Amino acid sequence: MPSTRTEQALARLADLSPRKIVAELDRYIVGQDEAKKSVAIALRNRWRRQRTPEGIREEIAPNNIILIGPTGVGKTEIARRLAKLAGAPFIKVEASKFTEVGYVGRDVEGMVRDLVDSAIDMMRTEREQDVEDLANDRVDERLLDLLLPPPPQEPAPSALGGADPQRVFVATPEGSVSQDQEIARERHKRTRDKLRQLLKDGQLDQREVEVEVTQSPPMMDAMGQQGAPEGMTNFAEMLSELLPKKTRKRTVPVVEARRILLDQEFDKLINLDDVVGDALERVETLGIIFLDEIDKIAGQKGDFGGPDVSREGVQRDLLPIVEGSNVQTKYGMVKTDHVLFIAAGAFHVSKPSDLIPELQGRFPIRVELKSLTEADFVRIMTEPENALTKQYAALVEAEGTALSFTDDGIAEIARIAARVNSRMENIGARRLHTVMTTLLEELLYELPERGTAPEVVDGAAVRARLSAIADDEDLRKYIL
Repeated sequence: MPSTRTEQALARLADLSPRKIVAELDRYIVGQDEAKKSVAIALRNRWRRQRTPEGIREEIAPNNIILIGPTGVGKTEIARRLAKLAGAPFIKVEASKFTEVGYVGRDVEGMVRDLVDSAIDMMRTEREQDVEDLANDRVDERLLDLLLPPPPQEPAPSALGGADPQRVFVATPEGSVSQDQEIARERHKRTRDKLRQLLKDGQLDQREVEVEVTQSPPMMDAMGQQGAPEGMTNFAEMLSELLPKKTRKRTVPVVEARRILLDQEFDKLINLDDVVGDALERVETLGIIFLDEIDKIAGQKGDFGGPDVSREGVQRDLLPIVEGSNVQTKYGMVKTDHVLFIAAGAFHVSKPSDLIPELQGRFPIRVELKSLTEADFVRIMTEPENALTKQYAALVEAEGTALSFTDDGIAEIARIAARVNSRMENIGARRLHTVMTTLLEELLYELPERGTAPEVVDGAAVRARLSAIADDEDLRKYIL
């Protein structure tokens, strides 16, 4: 039976019918209805499988998908948004970086290990959200202790002959009698309450305090640094867990101390074994691996030797992972039988049938994505919630200036992007980024000295700025 958290993740899928999934994808991705429909069905089938009788549940394999289409048409975005919608562990890998044993490259099982790491980060984040309020309260108390150390401890009752320490009166040199310790406690409490309010208001963020931090040996940092071999990184992590932890004191501002102490409190409140257990289950139940550039490992049939030897070797290494196998990770064994694989490629030179038959059979669903047209570019710049026009308007608004685009201005941008794509390399919607960057370069450079006068981008402004560049063959290949 799935754990409680996996059940909660599957419960979210219960409210997402394929039609609702497509509607959610429509908020960010223009067109490509067939691809959206296929991935929506594949995602819904994951929830359906969990509701089947236990005897047949293990026999139902995921419907892996190959997305075929040129770059910049939304293949990666569809897979990424799908995983986010499902709350599923997700990674994107390039098939071209994997090679068969004996060639330079990464082991194909590394993508499963990366998926597990992604799932652990996801599960830890969920746990942190659950205990965030409690952790913040504890951090506040620890910061107050650092800012205002508690008063000295009172003597034990036995040292006072069994008397109540709160009722011990001390005679002053003038002969008056007072309860010094009780007065000190009250004064400390009042000061602490004032500091607590200042701390919440952020007025003490730059005050410096001394905190203890865990220090890893320099050797561990060198072994686990970016670019180190995969096995070396895992060995460094295991060795660091066996070695005793060393701590050192650092003087940092309160705002930095809060981050350090919050991580320490999360470590105390979160059971790492539970996180790992739930993460492994989430990977096996809901994990998604997006295998990009799969066309780069498709060799030409009839060719022998040369790079095709390596390409076919990559395919044969990928085959057991996609078919379903047990992969050893530093957190335990992971079964890939029900991990959903979404492959993508442009297939300009090769075609899906150039893949080895066994691998073709593991991707039964093939969807061809359409090239984007001028009309699609207009929709891309206006309809999605993260449209480029909205992004640039937000960037300019940060400088106190309003940026707006007229309909004819957007149409002209789309026309130029489509024209450049047709006459040069077709890079899809990514061409809009290059066009928009060139169009708004002067405006973004002149802010904020330019002033706060609103800026309107219409068709005439676009033509004045971009037409000469778009028509110049020599300049266009470098700028647009």
